[in-house]
Amino acid sequence: MPDIRPFCMPKWGIEMTEGTLAEWKLEEGAAFSRGQLLCLIETAKITNEVEAEWDGVLARVLVPAGGDPQPVGALLAVLAEPGASAQDVDAFIAGFRPADASVAARGAAAPASAPAPAAEPAAPRPLLTNRAISPEARKLAEQSGLDIEPIEGSGRNGRITLQDVQQALRAPARPALQGALAAPEEDHAVFASPLARRLAALHGIALGSITGTGPRGRISKADVLALVPQPGSAPVIGTAPFVPVPNPPTVVPFDRVRKVVAQRLTQAKQEIPHFYLRTSARLDELLALRKTANLVLGSKATINDYLVRATALALAQHGDVNVQVHGDSVHRFAHADIAIAVASPKGLVTPIVRQADRQGIAAIAQATRALIDKAQAGKLAYEDMDGGTFSISNLGMFGVEEFAAIINPPQAAILAVGAAARRPCERADGSVGFETRLALTLSVDHRAIDGAAGAAFLATLKDLLETPERLFA
Repeated sequence: MPDIRPFCMPKWGIEMTEGTLAEWKLEEGAAFSRGQLLCLIETAKITNEVEAEWDGVLARVLVPAGGDPQPVGALLAVLAEPGASAQDVDAFIAGFRPADASVAARGAAAPASAPAPAAEPAAPRPLLTNRAISPEARKLAEQSGLDIEPIEGSGRNGRITLQDVQQALRAPARPALQGALAAPEEDHAVFASPLARRLAALHGIALGSITGTGPRGRISKADVLALVPQPGSAPVIGTAPFVPVPNPPTVVPFDRVRKVVAQRLTQAKQEIPHFYLRTSARLDELLALRKTANLVLGSKATINDYLVRATALALAQHGDVNVQVHGDSVHRFAHADIAIAVASPKGLVTPIVRQADRQGIAAIAQATRALIDKAQAGKLAYEDMDGGTFSISNLGMFGVEEFAAIINPPQAAILAVGAAARRPCERADGSVGFETRLALTLSVDHRAIDGAAGAAFLATLKDLLETPERLFA
């Protein structure tokens, strides 16, 4: 019997629970060789390229590109040796059992047929459509015989929701005012806000006759007030009365990246006892040295590159800050892996400059530029973001003077960098001048780092920035 193997949703990292198959690089039935690119899989923040581990054929594709997220361990495709028959592949799929119990349970529940209909009601007409629709919405549409094609889905990527089907089943009606108050049981079947219900009852307006303008057709306060006659008043000559119009919000659900970021930051802020240390560093010497160094080195190192270098050298001197927290233990590291916060099309990501304490300014500038380009192209791999002993978040380019960042676990500290600004200062001779100062805020996990240790690290970092020639040592 030919060798047939499953191709399942891989697991990258402890926190990964699902992924999305973004693109197949081969057609079904195509042959591939070891090391050839099979597909692209998107996780919460990164897009990974998956390569073949052996020579074979993409015998069957079970999950198309761009579909719904699949849990870790879900069967995506079947790979086989050349010559495998369709019957062999069908038998393999029928006997496949995911290694993950939760995936197996989900897969077992999916094909479960509905119980046999009772004798009295007619059997629901099967809904034949390629449109994305939730299970509850499909069930209601089949029971009611509703044609879903004219419905504009309000869910993610145009997915038709249960409320979309409920709104489509409501018969359109003209607004009816006084004397046409809907019955309580009818009101409960209408999708309306509590305030809209109270206003409709107060003014005798039937909720069932109103077309809601809120999210998913919800009837809002403004929809009811639009039907309430306003008391007449003498208008001022030359002015028109202001008439407010409905102002419904545009509902944008969280994407996968935003959900993960929200979950991690909420957990970090709740579980990590943060404390903050603030200082500023004189930057005039560094700015002057940077111009000369870029000409000599032939690089385009940014202020952020110098910050990465200075932070890495300071961490090398203060090993008690270059740590991670795992449960009840602290992990110390010999070298500084600096994570830099980058805004990408997929949201906030933190790629890592490895062992920055062992790299010069030119090498760090090249590494950060490559990571930023990959982040903006959405091509960061798992190894680009795994680990990190310290983070830097720089909002100075946006004019933010000072801010405090949330620690990125399992790291124990993060440096927030504000804008460099000209400030008045007193010179040695007593005269007043100006100098460029950079605001720095260190967020520290008090479980692993004491205040004195954080302050000592911050003092070393400030000294390195104010004597920048030491950054080339």
